[in-house]
Amino acid sequence: MDSAPGATALRVTINRRRKVVRLSFLGPFSQGRPGAHWYAAHHALARLLSAAANATVHAYVYDADEGEEVIAYGNGRRVGGEKVVYEDAELPCPLDELDEEAFARLQSRWPMGHLAYVFGLTRDELLRIPRAPLARVLPLEGTDAGSEAEAMAALEALLLGPALPRAVTDAG
Repeated sequence: MDSAPGATALRVTINRRRKVVRLSFLGPFSQGRPGAHWYAAHHALARLLSAAANATVHAYVYDADEGEEVIAYGNGRRVGGEKVVYEDAELPCPLDELDEEAFARLQSRWPMGHLAYVFGLTRDELLRIPRAPLARVLPLEGTDAGSEAEAMAALEALLLGPALPRAVTDAG
């Protein structure tokens, strides 16, 4: 973790339908608008996961009042990204002349809308993932072996879910 004093937990949230896993730190440094700015500067977890999992990992920052940014990491390196500061965003006409549908189409081209598209979600679905019911909080500090084992079991249950029966075919 990039020098995150007081880090207490990691929140793991999933969208099973689209196989999206969201990791976020829970601590005094990650809350509210200051938390969004903290995330803008701390991407060590995304870099390390991209290298360890040999997969693209996206780090994002969303501040509903200020802007949004998505950064992609692959093999431990930054491989892409985009940022929109709302007050600097180029609009086809003044904001008060845009209807809701036109504004939604515009947002779909901004970083969070594009990331949602990549994941097969709507922008609203992506922005709701932090409040998804399928989530676990895993303590990062002060855990003993028993609570660590419980956290691992909870994480496994969250990620794997209930075992689905295998389909039986004529091929055996």
